[in-house]
Amino acid sequence: MDKVNPDSPRCARQGRLALIIILSVLVIDQIIKILVKTNMHLGQVIDITSWFKICFVENNGMAFGMEIIGKLFLSLFRIGAIGFFVWYLIKILNKGFPTGYIVTVSFVIAGAIGNLLDCMFYGLIFTGSSVMSDSIAHFTSIGSGYAPFLYGKVVDMFYFPLWTWPDWMPLVGGDTFFNPVFNFADSCITCGVVALLLCYTKLVNMGLHYDEGSAQDTSVEPDEKD
Repeated sequence: MDKVNPDSPRCARQGRLALIIILSVLVIDQIIKILVKTNMHLGQVIDITSWFKICFVENNGMAFGMEIIGKLFLSLFRIGAIGFFVWYLIKILNKGFPTGYIVTVSFVIAGAIGNLLDCMFYGLIFTGSSVMSDSIAHFTSIGSGYAPFLYGKVVDMFYFPLWTWPDWMPLVGGDTFFNPVFNFADSCITCGVVALLLCYTKLVNMGLHYDEGSAQDTSVEPDEKD
């Protein structure tokens, strides 16, 4: 395969698409989080249906509220991971990877940046959230918030208690199926990773050693040439 020209119309289109996806996800994610943060008290639940609720929680950890490692280390790890994936996105744009692959990587990057923004800035610009119904967080002057730079908490709100296991079932009896509370950024990361594993496993394994001929051996059809 001939080397792809980074200035080609195809690369330009893919680059614009990646940028649109990342910016759109960030805008949607932050609008949802700010609305929840400034209108709900911590732990408040709004019932949309019996199986879908808006539940305001905050966490220091990774996706779906998991807390495994220290906050500062996690924030620095996120910055490093995002830097790597942005570098990787630029490389695959220049090498002419399929558009679908570009889209999935863009969703993963956007979701990671969305949660990183919470960690970086929410502690600086918001007052702390409380379980008290008359104490809802609000914007404050930069640096007067509830936590220093990189120590902000990630806002989660989507809760899908799809069903409760029967009491007679061992181990899970009485527990709620799919108990995590998550946000829009988490869902973008998850959907992007699942799509990569299901549709682009061979391309992932190729790393940056992609060529159009080998891509035809996968379940993904390469983009049309300009």
